[in-house]
Amino acid sequence: MFKKQQFLLIISLLAALSTLAQTTVTTPPHPSNKGKFYFFWGYNRAYYTHSDLHLYGDNYDFTLDELVAKDRQTPFSADVYLNITKLTIPQCNYGIGFYLNDHYSVSLSADHMKYVMVQNQTVKISGTIADSHTSYDGVYNHDDLVVTKDFLVFEHTDGLNYIVAEFNRTDNLLPLFTHYTGRRIEVNLTEGIGFGGLFPRTNATLLSNARNDAYHLAGYGASVKVGLNVTFFRHLFLAANLKAGFINMPNIRTTASARDHGSQKFGFLQDNVLIGWRF
Repeated sequence: MFKKQQFLLIISLLAALSTLAQTTVTTPPHPSNKGKFYFFWGYNRAYYTHSDLHLYGDNYDFTLDELVAKDRQTPFSADVYLNITKLTIPQCNYGIGFYLNDHYSVSLSADHMKYVMVQNQTVKISGTIADSHTSYDGVYNHDDLVVTKDFLVFEHTDGLNYIVAEFNRTDNLLPLFTHYTGRRIEVNLTEGIGFGGLFPRTNATLLSNARNDAYHLAGYGASVKVGLNVTFFRHLFLAANLKAGFINMPNIRTTASARDHGSQKFGFLQDNVLIGWRF
């Protein structure tokens, strides 16, 4: 009798476990992300490494070493930051993505940064300038130069536009908590790697020549990012991340003449805050 009771108890336990396993498989704690889209919008702050700026045209060919630049934050104003017609005036990020499965997604986004050369800095100049009808004509060999406005104004302020395709991974940091809450709140670690093109609108005034500020393909960039994403009720999310990358622009338009160009390479670090919707 005792053995029979043991046998029945074991059968009952196995049946209960089987039912529980089936319930777990057929009713997962949360729907998969696979096949879902998401879009996001936010603002960034950027930091740049020093760079060597090479400028050349018919009558000049010179390089400025270790040029210092910074971003340009638009002062907060409700008329700008909360006005839908002016949302792209500040430094901003926006894009759309698609989940390949619960963890991996691809996205296409635009990072609208601003790059402003610091005026009146002292740099080393090497090269030649001729027939500019200014006091800067001459031959330079690693000489000191104060970069004043009558010599050069150099900005990518509308802006340093990085159009980037990214491959991303998302990992839930609170799987036990979200199991019991039905995933009403998620805290996710996000990582990504990206590659894209640079389409700046360069505001450059060189030796008093007329500027050229048309959008153009100037080069390419590559980047990596890491951040946190907090999702509420499976759809609305807030995110913050750091993005680091390298930019190479060998084809910068500088003046109204198609023969005038510039080139530079530099690294960047970007921090941004985003809001988005997963659907």
